[in-house]
Amino acid sequence: MIKKQFLPYLFIIFIFYSTTSFSQTKKKRRWADLIDTTSKVSSGMLCEDYIYKPYIRTVQLHDESFELSQPVLSLGSDEKLILSFDDLDADNKNYMYTLIHCTADWKTDDLSTGEYIEGFSDNVIVDYKYSLNTLQNFTHYSVVFPNDNMKVTKSGNYILKVYQDGKPDNLVLTKRLLVFENKVTVNARVKPASIIEYRTFKQEIDFSVFHQEYPITDPYQDLKIVITQNNRWDNAKTNLKPLFVKDDELVYDYDDVNVFDGGSEFRVFDIKSIRYHSERIKNIYKDTLGNHVELQPDEKRSFKRYSSAVDMNGNYIIRIQEGNHSDIEADYCYVSFFIPYDDAFSAGNLYVAGAFNDWRFMPENQMKYNPKRFGYECTLYLKQGFYNYEYIFIPKGETEADQTFIEGMHQETENDYTIYVYHHQTGTFYDQLIGLKRLNSVKDR
Repeated sequence: MIKKQFLPYLFIIFIFYSTTSFSQTKKKRRWADLIDTTSKVSSGMLCEDYIYKPYIRTVQLHDESFELSQPVLSLGSDEKLILSFDDLDADNKNYMYTLIHCTADWKTDDLSTGEYIEGFSDNVIVDYKYSLNTLQNFTHYSVVFPNDNMKVTKSGNYILKVYQDGKPDNLVLTKRLLVFENKVTVNARVKPASIIEYRTFKQEIDFSVFHQEYPITDPYQDLKIVITQNNRWDNAKTNLKPLFVKDDELVYDYDDVNVFDGGSEFRVFDIKSIRYHSERIKNIYKDTLGNHVELQPDEKRSFKRYSSAVDMNGNYIIRIQEGNHSDIEADYCYVSFFIPYDDAFSAGNLYVAGAFNDWRFMPENQMKYNPKRFGYECTLYLKQGFYNYEYIFIPKGETEADQTFIEGMHQETENDYTIYVYHHQTGTFYDQLIGLKRLNSVKDR
């Protein structure tokens, strides 16, 4: 029997644990509310960068030695990629991965895994670590490949597919990666658009493909050319055909189809430390839900003059200033964005986007109009680091992103471009990636 003098202490203990349990439940529910839209996808696999589980965050795929690199491998080289992601359930799950070969336009082709994978087609992700000294507990998973268990034998587009519990249909995430061969040479340059009315705000990519020692029977049918800007696939220029054919040179010197909006330099914010306010931070605080970072209000730049700035062309880096192991010591924060606007849009929706969300435009990163603040706002759950972002407008009934509506565009803007040359050789059943050229709008004029 419990003595009466102990009842007040038992009541306090009960309240403490009840409050703690409620706080943790509320905390988990809060981040789940912010990211639950990722799980609302059809059961089929998408051949693109996508997260299928609401508890998976911060998916990165890059060269093992350079965090800002593209997920690209040279066939037969010693280059390696590293895939990493966080599981906010903070437990130990059985994750497996495989590779799926795709066409030049990112659709699954007819190759079997044995035709492009040497070794095991499905492998277990065995490297994982638990978060350290973070408010948001998580498990950090990673895998480096090619490895002794898996090597690729053909060039082309690939989807890296991660699934759970040995069930290929229990999708966790998909990421694009590319494997190329140097069979042709690409010479290219970036310049202001040739068309007069575009010259001050668009960039033109002119290039030639040289194939002296590589026969191409029908360049108009067998070749596919793709150009990306800042590693984005949502606004890529695809299926370009040669304008002229000169012996072993294919000329792609158009005035319109190979033109991109110059855009503006990316907006940035730094949350490597949440102990002090960096330049773009308005407020930092903690509560029972976790860390909160409120950014300074942004402004519309569509009619402003070009302003140079150092950025990462839309990319991001995971870092913590007060620690040595950013992968497990960097915490998660509720980051709040705000841009003033007199009235709500009736012709479309506004999104905050960047490489951190794979340039996807979903309810999670859609800006909502707040009539009390006279502006658009959004809160995202992001891991500590240094981020680039911009505001994207999508008109109603359309899928093409308009970055100029809020951000403006200038031909002086520094952008990275990549030209991909695909060849569907007669007698084969897949698209080879036979050439790749990287160039920069400032360095390669």
